[in-house]
Amino acid sequence: VLVLISIHPGKKERIKNKKQKRSQTERGRGRSSSLPTKTLNPSPTKPPPPSSSGGGASHRQPTHQAKMPLGQRAGDKSDSRYCGVEVLDFPAGDGLPAVLTHSLSSAFDFLLAPLVDPDYRPTPGAVLPVAASDLVLSPSQWSSHIVGKISEWIDLDSEDEQLRLDSELTLKQEIAWATHLSLQACVIPPPKRSTCANYARVVNNILQGLTNMQLWLRIPLEKSESMDEDHDKSETVDSWEWWNSFRLLCEHSSQLYVALDILSSLPSMNSLGRWFGEPVRAAILQTDAFLTNARGYPCLSKRHQTLLTGFFNHSVQVIISGRSNHNVSQVSEGVLSRDENHTEDTPTQHALSPYLDYMAYLYQRMDPLPEQERFEINYRDFLQSPLQPLMDNLEAQTYETFEKDTVKYTQYQRAIAKALVDKVSDDEVSTTRTVLMVVGAGRGPLVRASLQAAEETGRMLKVYAVEKNPNAVITLHSLIKLEGWESMVTIISSDMRCWDAPEKADILVSELLGSFGDNELSPECLDGAQRFLKPDGISIPSSYTSFIQPVTASKLHNDIKAHKDIAHFETAYVVKLHRVARLAPPQEVFSFAHPNFSPKATNQRYTKLQFELPQDTGSCLVHGFAGYFDAVLYKDVHLGIEPNTCTPNMFSWFPIFFPLRKPIYVPSESPIEVHFWRCCGATKVSVVSIAVDPLINESLSAVISGVVRVGSGGSVSIPDP
Repeated sequence: VLVLISIHPGKKERIKNKKQKRSQTERGRGRSSSLPTKTLNPSPTKPPPPSSSGGGASHRQPTHQAKMPLGQRAGDKSDSRYCGVEVLDFPAGDGLPAVLTHSLSSAFDFLLAPLVDPDYRPTPGAVLPVAASDLVLSPSQWSSHIVGKISEWIDLDSEDEQLRLDSELTLKQEIAWATHLSLQACVIPPPKRSTCANYARVVNNILQGLTNMQLWLRIPLEKSESMDEDHDKSETVDSWEWWNSFRLLCEHSSQLYVALDILSSLPSMNSLGRWFGEPVRAAILQTDAFLTNARGYPCLSKRHQTLLTGFFNHSVQVIISGRSNHNVSQVSEGVLSRDENHTEDTPTQHALSPYLDYMAYLYQRMDPLPEQERFEINYRDFLQSPLQPLMDNLEAQTYETFEKDTVKYTQYQRAIAKALVDKVSDDEVSTTRTVLMVVGAGRGPLVRASLQAAEETGRMLKVYAVEKNPNAVITLHSLIKLEGWESMVTIISSDMRCWDAPEKADILVSELLGSFGDNELSPECLDGAQRFLKPDGISIPSSYTSFIQPVTASKLHNDIKAHKDIAHFETAYVVKLHRVARLAPPQEVFSFAHPNFSPKATNQRYTKLQFELPQDTGSCLVHGFAGYFDAVLYKDVHLGIEPNTCTPNMFSWFPIFFPLRKPIYVPSESPIEVHFWRCCGATKVSVVSIAVDPLINESLSAVISGVVRVGSGGSVSIPDP
């Protein structure tokens, strides 16, 4: 596949713009044969075992030892279960341990706390006025319960040279102190203006020297006024643009994350959707964003609730920030609950506890993860190379995984049953035996589905099971003998491309579909196998179509970039997409139909697509394309993974991801034009990604000479039979 992408400029002015290696050796069209070993990002909250009580914030007992999750949700072990609180006042001396003790006893899990006196300015010989000595907390408390907050006055892009120099020195000093404390993350202040080149340069230099600590750039989640005084005040700036400019200057560092400030007003839902593909680590929820319900307690608007629920599902931790706006927070928890054991010595609850209770309420009312999602959770955003069953012999564990997908084989059985009824009328049932060939029989699940369909419809069946894997053939022989199918099933241990069938088939059944439909060479295999089929024969599947859509997938891009070579960008990956932003609805790419007896038939394809992003989305960054398929097995029986028509509860296929070597910036209101080619050779079908920078040229014809190669989707070799 050859991909050419061009982005037409929109009306708005464009803005110019330690490693984490993942094993790519495991293969799978949907999942590998064993669970992947996930390399977890460092987190300020290391999840403890779930509480047996299952209670939320209002039912949690104070503790100084273990963190207490917002609640219990089947299958969810992510960091989003834990909630922090921002310390607004500088806790000097012994203040920090006291604040931490009070917060933990009120069921908060960690603090976002300043590390240095905000009034500090560097002077020769001055000692850094830190919040507390490293001895006041244990190393595990610093690591697990404290996220550092860098001084907010820092301004590295100020026109005041002395302020710039002081800011750079202070930033480096505070990060060095945080590293000494073994903190796992620090929140750095947002850019003070739209141009942040010097700030990003200094942060990028710091990131080069960090090993375990993350930096979270604080960004307000809003359509803010332009930060430059000489600009028109009516002009608004999308805060995503600040983040994008900053991370581009930091070279997409895998240790740079986002902490979003959630305010009382929110951008549109399409604009918010972009952030789910970005490395958002925390949502700092301001108390001013809360409303008041009829009982005087804090609550959130429906849009805020939807956003927070989405963050919970994407392992984003909530941090409560601000002053309490609800008087209920000043009363002790014992009084509120009318606890008979409450005494005057009982500690008063934290002023922000009612907000924490509401977060627990939101979390606890979420639906539990479905069983399929719980099974697939360890595959989320885990890159795997697609299967090449024509090239490789699958292992027993891989066969076993696919054979557990009962939904898929139920659909096949339905399709075969309909085909048998169409082939043999009720009057011919006792005299006609249908010849069915399973090409790529594996260990026999399609053979079983075929015989069950014959029994269901009362049709007589003769089955040829063709399989090239000699190890799977051994299992096939055992299955046939065990089930007593010797009179109905003939096993052929051969590559389908070089087998001479003794008779023609009425029905040809195969399971050669990949995540992109044709990426496992199903068209080439079935074109070669259709010589077994009678002129009026039926192929199952009868047709299939591939789909793509542009996505923001920062995590996937960084995982591939960590390998520091081009080869990994020139590979298409099977992946359970999770932390991605789907920027536009999927569109059809290639379609194939079987059998195809036309003498002019070819599997080479070309198509041109144009994706229109919703107008209120704003600008975005495209890291690649997500691919899907939808197949018609026979008549109205289909299966597929295209999001709008996907087969429920089927897990044999995950989407395919075509990465771009260089992410493409798409200005607001600009369509994305994509050209796809499927190029076939005698020994290879290639997948190549070529993108055009939107700043090169506006017209496709003029851009051809200015093509920028940014990646490749790999290739699939056709082995000799």
